[in-house]
Amino acid sequence: MLYPSIDKLMKVIDSKYSLVTIASRRARNMQDEENPKLEHYRSHKFVGKALEEIYGGVLKLKETNEDK
Repeated sequence: MLYPSIDKLMKVIDSKYSLVTIASRRARNMQDEENPKLEHYRSHKFVGKALEEIYGGVLKLKETNEDK
């Protein structure tokens, strides 16, 4: 079972496109350099770890002037 579930993640970030974009950027960043933002991860893969960070409130969607 995927943790966190897509339903829980959609409560944090309401756009699936934004969710995928943020998670993929963070996963690539974690591949290049080791800088954990949480003390413990349930997932062993980078994308799973990125999703856990989003659900934990460590990663957030940044609003730009174009979004307003």
